[in-house]
Amino acid sequence: MKILHVIPSVSPSLGGPTEVVLNLVKALRECGVDTEIATTNDNGPDELVLDVPLNQRVEYQQVPVWFLPRYSHRMKEFIFSEALTRWLWQHMKDYDLLDIHYLFSYGSSCAGTIARWQNIPYTVRAMGQLEPWALAQSRLKKQIYTLLIERHNLNRAAAIHCTSASEAEDVRNFGIKTPTITLPLGVNQPIYLPEAKQKLHYVYGIESEIPVVLFLSRLHYKKRPDLLVRSLKQLAAKNDNFHLILAGGGEPDYIDDLKNLIANCGLTSQTSFAGFVTGEDKQLLLQGSDIFVLPSFSENFGIAVAEAMAVGLPVIVTPGVQIAPEIALSEAGLVVEGEEDTLAFAIAQLLKSAALRQQLGENGQRLVNSRYSWSAIAQNLSSVYSAITDENPLPA
Repeated sequence: MKILHVIPSVSPSLGGPTEVVLNLVKALRECGVDTEIATTNDNGPDELVLDVPLNQRVEYQQVPVWFLPRYSHRMKEFIFSEALTRWLWQHMKDYDLLDIHYLFSYGSSCAGTIARWQNIPYTVRAMGQLEPWALAQSRLKKQIYTLLIERHNLNRAAAIHCTSASEAEDVRNFGIKTPTITLPLGVNQPIYLPEAKQKLHYVYGIESEIPVVLFLSRLHYKKRPDLLVRSLKQLAAKNDNFHLILAGGGEPDYIDDLKNLIANCGLTSQTSFAGFVTGEDKQLLLQGSDIFVLPSFSENFGIAVAEAMAVGLPVIVTPGVQIAPEIALSEAGLVVEGEEDTLAFAIAQLLKSAALRQQLGENGQRLVNSRYSWSAIAQNLSSVYSAITDENPLPA
C-alpha cells in the first residue's frame, strides 16, 4: 500500500498544518506504511519560497517530499501550481490512495479532481474549514468555490478525516454525506529542559517571582491575541503581577496593530514578542511559562494547546478550540467564553492558585498521553487506508 499526502504548502510559518502532515507521515512510515508528500515550495504570505530541490523526491524533516514550484504570486491561500498539476497527472497512478489536506486551495482541489478522473480513492482532512466561523470568512468566494468544486470533492471522497466530534458535526451540517472518521492529532513527546523556568525568566528579563502567561500560535485576528491583551489590561488595573509572552509569526500590519493595542493598554513593559519559534526555543516557552491561553474563534484541533498540556502547562481555551470538550471533561484546563471579563477571571484564578495550576497541568499530561499519541493515530489511520483500498467497511 502506497499513500500520497497532498498539501498546498509545508511552510514552517503555517504552524499546525505543517507540523501535522510531517509528523503524521513520519509516524505512518514508522508503522510500515509507504507514504510520501507532494506539495509546493511555498513559504508563507510574503511571496517567499522554500530553499529546497524541486521536481524530485527529497528527504525533508525526515520524510520524503516532492516539492513542485508554485506560481510566482501566492494568491493568498490558493497557491496555484501548474507544475503540481502536471506532476499529479503523471504520477497519481503510482499510489493506491491520496490523503488530501486542506479545502478551498488549488493543490487540494486539483488532487481530488485528478484522483476521480484516474479512479484513485482519496480522503480529505477538513482542518476546521467547515466550522461556521471559518465559512463566514470570505463567505461569497467560498460559496462560489463550494458550488463549483469543493462540495463535489467532498462528496466523492472515500472518507473525511475529522479530529473531533464537533468537526464531524460541521461536515454533516455542511450537507456532506461522505463517511467520516474521527481521529485526533498527535503530539511528540517533549524533551525536558532542566531549569526551564529560571532560564526563560533570564532570557526575557522577567523577575523570578512574576508568573508568565504564554500565547503561542500565529498572530492573527482569528486567534484573538487582542482579546487576551484586553483581558490582561483588567488584571493590570488590579495590580495583578504577570508577564505576557506572544510567540508566533504574523502579518506585519497586524503585529503593528497589536503592539499599538498593548501600548494603549499600558502593557508594553509587561509584554514580550518572541517571534516564530521552533525546537528548543519553543520548548523553553512551553516548559518555562505558568499559563497557556488560546482564545481562538476557531481551531479544528489546536496542536499548540496539546503541546502545552504535554509538558504539564495548564491551558485556558475558548469553545472555538474543538478539543475544548475533552479538556473540560478531563479537567485539563479551563474552557471559557471569548469575552474580556470571563477570560480575565479565568486567568486571575490560575495566577492566584499554584495548586490549581499544578492539578490542571497533571490532568493535561494524562489526557495527552492517553489520547494524542502519533503512533496510535498512525496505526488507526493505516487501518482506515487498508479498508478503503480493500473496499471494506471503514473501521469504527
